[in-house]
Amino acid sequence: MHALRAQFPVLAQSIHGQPLAYLDNGATTQTPLAVQQALQQFEQRDRANIHRGVHTLSQRATDAFEAARGVLKRFVGAGREHELVFTSGTTEALNIVAQGLWAAGPGKAWLRAGDRIIVSGLEHHANLIPWQQAARMTGAELVILQPDAQGRVHVQDLQALLTPATRVFAITAGANATGERPPYEEMLQLARAAGALTVLDAAQAVGHGMPALATLDCDYMAFSGHKMYGPMGTGALVGRRQALQLLYPLRLGGDMVEWVSYEDAGFAQLPARLEGGTPNVGGAVGLAAAAQFIDSVGRSAIDQHLHALRARAVAGLSAIDGITVLAPHATQAALVSFVARDVHPHDIGTLLDERGIAVRTGHHCAEPLHNHFGLGPTTRASFALYNTAEEVDRLIAAVAHAVKVFQ
Repeated sequence: MHALRAQFPVLAQSIHGQPLAYLDNGATTQTPLAVQQALQQFEQRDRANIHRGVHTLSQRATDAFEAARGVLKRFVGAGREHELVFTSGTTEALNIVAQGLWAAGPGKAWLRAGDRIIVSGLEHHANLIPWQQAARMTGAELVILQPDAQGRVHVQDLQALLTPATRVFAITAGANATGERPPYEEMLQLARAAGALTVLDAAQAVGHGMPALATLDCDYMAFSGHKMYGPMGTGALVGRRQALQLLYPLRLGGDMVEWVSYEDAGFAQLPARLEGGTPNVGGAVGLAAAAQFIDSVGRSAIDQHLHALRARAVAGLSAIDGITVLAPHATQAALVSFVARDVHPHDIGTLLDERGIAVRTGHHCAEPLHNHFGLGPTTRASFALYNTAEEVDRLIAAVAHAVKVFQ
C-alpha cells in the first residue's frame, strides 16, 4: 500500500497539522504520477490541434488522441458495434444523449409527444434534469422508477412501468448518494426488449467494478475521468453506432462537418459529428493513462479493497449512537452516506476537516432521492484504491467525537 500511495503525491500533505485522509473520491479522485506524466509529456512535446494539420506535432497529437480512444474502448469492454465520443464528463455525455433525441425537431427527432421516458429515482441530477427538459420540449411523459424505503429499485416495478410507448430508460450503475447498486443488467435488458433506448450513468462504477459494455443491453453509457483517477474535464459517451446516429449534435461548429455552405451543412461521420470544437486532447491522453493505471492495479483487487473499506465504515459508524447509515445493505458500494441526529452535516464536515479528513456534505446532486428518504443533506465518505483501514478508523473516531461535541 505504501508504494501505491506514493504514486499519489497529494496524499503526502498535512491538513491542519494532521495527515490528509482524502475520503471524497465519489466527487473527484486524485491522479497518479502516470497520469500526471502523460499530461506533462503531451503538453511539453505534442501539444497541437488535431485532425487539421499536416505538420508533425498535429499528426502526433492526432495519433495520441485516437490511440486514447482505442484504449478507453477496450477499457470499458466496447464491442465492434460501439463508438466512443470524448466529452467533458458524464454530465455533457448525458446531455448529448437527452438533447440529441429531441433537438432534430418535429418529424425527425426520436422523442415525440406521447412517448414515455423512464428514469430511476436513484439518479444524480445529470441523469434527471436533461430528461425533464426532453419531456418538456417534446410532450413526452417522464416517469420515475421509485425506490423503496431502503433506496432499492426493483425489476418487477420497472416491468410494470414499461409500455409500448416507452422510448427511453435511464439508470445509474451506482447511486452516488447512497452507494446502491441497482440490478441494472436485468433492467437494461427488459427495457431494450420493450423497444426503449437504454442509458447507463457509469460515473460511480467504471473505475472499478463493471461488466464489459458489450455484455450489456446498453445503447448509451457515460462516465467521467475525474472519478477514475484521470483529469478533470474529461469523460466519454460510449454507445452503439446505430443509437448514436439518432442523436442530433449538441455542439455545432468546427471538425463535426463534412461540408459547409452559407445555407447549409453536412455533418461528419461518427464520432466526429458529436465532437464539435477543439477537444481536450491532453485530457484524453491522461484519461487513457488512468485506465491503464487501473488495469495495472487490477479491477477485481480494487473492488475487494473498496468493499472492505465500506464494510468497515458501515460497521463503525452504525455503532455510534445517533448515526444512521443510508443503504447499509449496499455491500458492493465504494461510499457510505450517513446522518447524525441533531447535527448538521456541514458541522461534521468542518470538524472532520480540522482533523485532516476530507468528506463531502450536502445533497450530492441527488436532492429528489434525499426528499424520498425524508432527509436533508447528508455526510458522505467515499473510498479509492489508495485509502486505508486506518483512515476509515480515523473517520469513525472523528464522527464519534463530532456527535459528542455538537449534541
